[in-house]
Amino acid sequence: MKRSFSPQQLDVRAFAEEGAQLSGETPLAAFARLAAEASADQPGQAVAWSARGELRNPGHLHPEVWLHLEASAALRLTCQRCLEPVDVPLAVDRSFRFVADEDTAAAQDEAAEEDVLAISRSFDLPGLVEDELLMEVPAVPRHDVCPVPVRLSAADPDFDAGEPRENPFARLKALKPGKS
Repeated sequence: MKRSFSPQQLDVRAFAEEGAQLSGETPLAAFARLAAEASADQPGQAVAWSARGELRNPGHLHPEVWLHLEASAALRLTCQRCLEPVDVPLAVDRSFRFVADEDTAAAQDEAAEEDVLAISRSFDLPGLVEDELLMEVPAVPRHDVCPVPVRLSAADPDFDAGEPRENPFARLKALKPGKS
């Protein structure tokens, strides 16, 4: 008999032991931090995700607990070049290895190629999905080719520069003793 698993309170070890899978589409609004990154309200937008558990070396004294995560979404951000909206696709495909506690995870995460997390009986899978997608948001979103001409000049033709100013160091030079 297959168990049912809740993404909000996932027993990671049991999930991996069964080789279970979860997937779904969650409205973008359910991910508050991710939705806050968007430049405009995006009704109807969803985050597609899937997770698969795996137990490696099941006969071993300490088998490895793994979680494979895939997630994707599209965010409407503001192009930093033309200041128009730009749709940015986000995609995550990562694997996580789970260890007994936070201290072990912190110690092993530095040396491991994979991400190492502490195992939990009530793991927040949607929180992990949101964290991973947030890391995919570009620091400077922009179009490949902007839809409107980009004004690259900061000069204003109507600006009156006035008379050229005297160099302030020239005045100091005149104050030096022995110079006239």
